[in-house]
Formats: sequence, C-alpha cells, structure tokens
Amino acid sequence: MEILHVSAECYPMAKVGGLADVVGALPKYQSALGHFAKVVMPMHRTRFLTDNEWEVVHKGTFDMGKLHYDFTIIKEKTNKLGFDLYCVDIYGLLDREKVYGYNDDTERFMAFQIAVLEWISKWHHKPDVIHVHDHHTALIPFMMKYCYAYSNISNIPTLLTIHNAQYQGWMGWDKSMYLPSWDTWRWGQLDWNNNINPLACGIKCADKVNTVSPGYLGELMQHANGLESLFNYEMGKCSGIINGIDYAVWNPETDTFILDNYNLKDFTNGKHLNKQALCREFQFDENLPLFIFIGRLVNEKAADLLPGSIQWAFQKFGEKFCCLILGSGESSVEYSLQAIARRYVGYYNTQIKYNEKLSHQMYAGADFLLMPSRIEPCGLNQMYAMRYGTVPVVRRTGGLRDTVIDYGETDGYGICFNNPSMDDIVYSIGRGIELFENKPKLLEVRNRMMNINLSWETSTEKYLNLYHSIIH
Repeated sequence: MEILHVSAECYPMAKVGGLADVVGALPKYQSALGHFAKVVMPMHRTRFLTDNEWEVVHKGTFDMGKLHYDFTIIKEKTNKLGFDLYCVDIYGLLDREKVYGYNDDTERFMAFQIAVLEWISKWHHKPDVIHVHDHHTALIPFMMKYCYAYSNISNIPTLLTIHNAQYQGWMGWDKSMYLPSWDTWRWGQLDWNNNINPLACGIKCADKVNTVSPGYLGELMQHANGLESLFNYEMGKCSGIINGIDYAVWNPETDTFILDNYNLKDFTNGKHLNKQALCREFQFDENLPLFIFIGRLVNEKAADLLPGSIQWAFQKFGEKFCCLILGSGESSVEYSLQAIARRYVGYYNTQIKYNEKLSHQMYAGADFLLMPSRIEPCGLNQMYAMRYGTVPVVRRTGGLRDTVIDYGETDGYGICFNNPSMDDIVYSIGRGIELFENKPKLLEVRNRMMNINLSWETSTEKYLNLYHSIIH
C-alpha cells in the first residue's frame, strides 16, 4: 500500500523530540516490507537540507484568509533514508531554522497543512492512507472531509497518531478564516471549549486514532489536558501501539558515535571502554556508578526535580556515584543544574545543549539512565538505554510502565518507582548504587535487557493492521 506520513519533524532532517525519531524510522520499516511509505514535512533550514540533493516535484498557490502564498514541494533525490522524503517550502513561513517556538506557529502549520492538501489533491492517483502526527497536522482529516476544494480526496482514510496530548494547538475562532472554504454546519468538529482545538478536531475526524503506548492511552482517560471526556467518548476508534527503535541507528555493534563497538557477547568490555572515555572527558571516577539524564529540561520530564534530588543523593550517599546531565529547556532548570556543578567537581557535570554524538556515548558508557517523567507517552530513551546495556531508572507512567520491569520482579531488568518526587528519585539512585555493587546481578540485568527485541518490526505490523482496518 502507499502511505503518506505528514509531520512537523523527521529525523535526521529536523528533530526536537521523539516524534522525529518515530517518523524517521516507521516509514523505513514499512518500506522494507514492500510498501510505499512517504514523509512530507516543512522545509526547515537545517544542515540536512543543505548537505543533500533535492529536486522540485510540485509548485502551487493557495489563499489563507486575505493572504496569498506560493509553495514548493521538493524531494530528496537519493532515497537515502529508506523512504521518499518531501519538504514544503513557503517563503516567510517555513524557511526557518527552528521547528517550533515562533509567534506565528498557528499560521505556519495551518499553511503547511493546506499546502500538503493542495499538493495531494493534484496527484493523478490517491495514497491508500494518510497518517498524520500530533496537532500540527491534525486539521488535515477535517479539511479533507469538509473543505470543498478537497472533495476529490475526501475518501482517503486517515490515521492520527498522538505522540503528546499536552500540546493541542489551541487557537481562537478568528483563525477559522484561514481555512479553505468549508461546510460551516460542521463547526462543532473544530470546536472545543469555545476555541478551535486541532488535536480534538483530529480525534473527532480521523478514521482511527492511536497513542504511542497502551499505557498512555489509559492515562488519557483521566489526564488529557482537558480532553478526557473526548477520549472516553471516542474510545472505540482509539488504540495504543508502543514505539520501537531504529536498530540501524541505535546499535552498539555498528554505532559510529561511540568509542568502542560491542554486542551481546562482549558488552562488558565494550561498556567499560566507553565508560572510561566518558569519565576521562568529564573527570569522573570510572569505578563509581554513573547515572545520566538525557532530554528536555522541562516539567513533563520532571527535570525541575533533578537539582534537588542530585544534591540530596550526594548528601545521603556521599561520593558513591557520578551524574551527567545532557539537555536544554527551561532556563531556571538549566541554571540550577549548572549551579550545583561547582559543588561536586569530579562527581557531577551538566551539558546544556543538544548533542547527538554525546548522547550515544552516554548511553554506551553509563550504568543508569534517570527518567523520572511526570508524563511519558512512550519514551524512547529507556529503550535506547536498554539496547546499550544501561539500566533504566523510571517512574511508572505511560510507555515507561509498558516497557520497563523492575529488576526485583520476575525477569525484571530496570529500576521503577511510582511518584515524580525527590524522595522516590533519591531512593532509586540508592537502589542503583546497590545494584552496581552486586556485579553478578548487574551482569544478569544487563544481559536480560539487551536480549529484548525493541525494534520497529512488531509495531510496524500493528500499524499496517490498523491501516487495513480503515481502507475501504
């Protein structure tokens, strides 16, 4: 079948979070099974754009309210990602370096979605399914069904995947003028609490909806940032599919970002050499357990709890462990994490930035990964860690609950706790120190987690089955 993914991000073209990793991997696995998977996204001005060759495949125009836009669709020439990658360029809107964070993001993503539909409506054939991701593309199912200009593609099935329901794209009703001429009797599909809510609209209008883990779908019935009743009402067409990870990118045996490659048979020596390199770089003692955190320094990830938890752990356990933080986000959290570095020289460090190479080296060299998330729809970091033999220390929420079993349970391999609190984080660090000192048990846990199949193969089949259920 022919599948068109529509997304704001796709690794390695542009990445902010896990959405990019999913959209950069799932189509590749679908293509490997003989399907025609394509991705279309905004033409963000990134290094991938300038480092690769592109060809123009379409030019068009559209009106958005009183504004008139020209747009261009370009395609990466070599299929180097394992699927066709298309980008939409709109001068003045999509020609920017950052993916999000502009005052006119509403206009930017509205224009992107309209351009995509203008392009698809001109195709000589129809894709079998259009797969949209998160609120940035969630108005597409509505526009396909109720905007008159797209009546010729109104019967194409749509799937909405929700990677994070906290962000919904709210906008005032004054923005409805941006939509192409539509059936105003259908205003209720757009409305949620007297605003236009793209994510709510997508849930209502898409043929099927899925979240990126079964656990997260269950949680949305109770905590969905105002959409709880909608998830309960639409439960019949919702499902949860756990993400996989791309084994071509996340493979300690072939990873070019890490110092020493290793596999399941020789991981003890390989992890040791990578840990030595990491500890040399940050002047840590390689004989102590190394805890890491990699990710956005925001409330969802409970990053605000890290400064206090780390200091408390050092006060409680003394200099029995090391800790390295990599990420960026809320300035107050960044400042607090940097401030405590001066107190624990040789045992703690923080890198306020995005660094793909360093993140791989950290997964390969660390002993434990901290994920105290308040919200974690699926989580990929814990799966990267497991693939590299690094024990995940996670709060039981969303996809973390689905993917990590505490090592105290039968066949367990991680450290789990229940509350996003400093108490639970510090207690879990203590459990990690104990596990590290029990070398036979640590070896058993590492061996068990590295034997788990975390690839996209199983999840890809589930997505294909979901497509088949909506293809008429």
